[in-house]
Amino acid sequence: MQTATPAPRKAPRPRADALRNRERIVTAAREMFVEHGPEVPLDEIARRAGVGNATVYRNFPDRDALVREVVCSVLDHTGAAGERALAETGDAFEALERFVHTSADERISALCPMVSSTFDENHPDLEAARERVERILETVMNRAKAAGQLRPDVGVGDLMVAVAQLSRPPAGTACFSADRFVHRHLQLFLDGLRAPARSALPGTAVTMEDLRQS
Repeated sequence: MQTATPAPRKAPRPRADALRNRERIVTAAREMFVEHGPEVPLDEIARRAGVGNATVYRNFPDRDALVREVVCSVLDHTGAAGERALAETGDAFEALERFVHTSADERISALCPMVSSTFDENHPDLEAARERVERILETVMNRAKAAGQLRPDVGVGDLMVAVAQLSRPPAGTACFSADRFVHRHLQLFLDGLRAPARSALPGTAVTMEDLRQS
């Protein structure tokens, strides 16, 4: 007599409350990394997220895993903002503006340097997140150039350097209190990117590969 082979069990989907807790941890960690740096105690992150320490460690076995998730989340949110704007309006320059201002809101200039200075910047999750956001940004910029909206002599690397520099608060200024200046200066920069160009830029357009090799 043959017995039926049991069907393989599907991995259970995470419960909604578990997903909410994970998102609360990532949000709290992002805020506290910006305020206090990557060495902030994990129990303080748990307290701000409103969860127990065990919940933090159940989702993220160590600090590196939590930092990676925070940075990947920031990159995903930033890229998605550009994609949504492009899909909603079809206006490539508006999508570029949405990308730049969301980058500042997500504290990308404060968080991304943590990876290169403290953690494994070549982790597959980080590399995949970076590639996604670079691909989205390159698509948006190419469409804006093709539409005659964006000056042709700027590259993805030019944009990322400027965003990182302009969205970093001055020394002695709290990141969250500098927002009213940051978005103002980012918009001034964006207006300078519009075609036709008022002047010729020195050098050549900077790519992300140029930044990685510098």
